[in-house]
Amino acid sequence: MSIDWTAFTPWSALAGGILIGLSASLLLLLHGRIAGISGIVGGLLQAPDGDNRWRIAFLGGLIVAPLVWTLAAGAPTIQVDAGYPTLILAGLLVGFFTRMGAGCTSGHGVCGLSRLSPRSLVATLSFMATGFATVFVLRHLLGA
Repeated sequence: MSIDWTAFTPWSALAGGILIGLSASLLLLLHGRIAGISGIVGGLLQAPDGDNRWRIAFLGGLIVAPLVWTLAAGAPTIQVDAGYPTLILAGLLVGFFTRMGAGCTSGHGVCGLSRLSPRSLVATLSFMATGFATVFVLRHLLGA
């Protein structure tokens, strides 16, 4: 693995991190909710009346923000080294284990770690270790 230092953009990454932290903090302070995407989406299907507005607004922001960025700065070049069956299987596995683990990377990794939650630390370490192991097995043992 090598890093393309000419494409490294620390200032935009810092700005993005600040915006994520600010939005997660505001959601927690103003609504008492954790900015975990799986919980927000899952709650849309079973939320009581009146609780859906903030969920729809949050998800709308996730959809609109990249569109605004694309209009302002152009679409980034995306290269995915996997076929559709692999992507579908990966998405289903992530969704299944997200529900099984009672949270996702955004809920545990961003919000839980910032609250110093031991459960979120274990969950995030598990996410990362599983990702590392999967890449190692697929790239180095199976040659995929």
